[in-house]
Amino acid sequence: MLTPDMAFRLKVFGIHIFFSLIITLISLYIVFFVWYPMPLHSAAGVTKIVSIMLASFLIIGPVLTFFISKPNKKTLRFDLITILLLQISTLVYGLYYTYDGRPVWIAYNTNSFDVIWNNNIDNRKLAEALPRYQHVKHFGPEYVATIIPKKNGVISNKLLNEFLLDEFNHGIVPSQRPELYRPLYAANTEIINRAKNIEELYDYNNQTEVDSILSKYPEAEGFLPLKASALDMVVLISKQHDSKVVKIVDLRPQW
Repeated sequence: MLTPDMAFRLKVFGIHIFFSLIITLISLYIVFFVWYPMPLHSAAGVTKIVSIMLASFLIIGPVLTFFISKPNKKTLRFDLITILLLQISTLVYGLYYTYDGRPVWIAYNTNSFDVIWNNNIDNRKLAEALPRYQHVKHFGPEYVATIIPKKNGVISNKLLNEFLLDEFNHGIVPSQRPELYRPLYAANTEIINRAKNIEELYDYNNQTEVDSILSKYPEAEGFLPLKASALDMVVLISKQHDSKVVKIVDLRPQW
């Protein structure tokens, strides 16, 4: 039979872990279904970090509550408030870090798609971007095409040198520059022409895995690589629907 002291500890612990579990589930949904819609969380490499963060939030706070809770303890309210503030502040910091690095654009760029993260956008010429590209979305990334201005089909030497210097000195590529963004349909013809044969996926991935994924997306007729920070993936393309993006899938492309 439980002692009154243990019964009180378990009651406070149960209340704490119940609400912590609710907050954890909400946080998981926001991170993995809103900010980093699957499979972009793997492409970004945040799965392990977020899992550790939320597991710590779910476990450490309630466990500390269990050990410090005693009936008639004079400082119990202060102790519980301190634990809650530490627990919540740690979670808020972790979620803000995750939010700040979320994918905001999936930018087509010559022969691939680049994942553009919120914290590596080149904002130097943001005022020159179309109004719709001057602000990022808070919930999930948007597809865009990176269109480099050309004169008579040729990029000017000045602009080309600017791009080369940016990449060499700052690691900035054209797909990070919102002033170059246009709707994805602006690159329809190029995307269709550059899309790789869907059969090539079998050369770089497990056949069973490819079959399983492609069976879900029969409209996919080609693919382009998706360049990301942690893991490159594949963007399936439907050539007969104006280069419609079918789905980002967790398969390996070939460079």
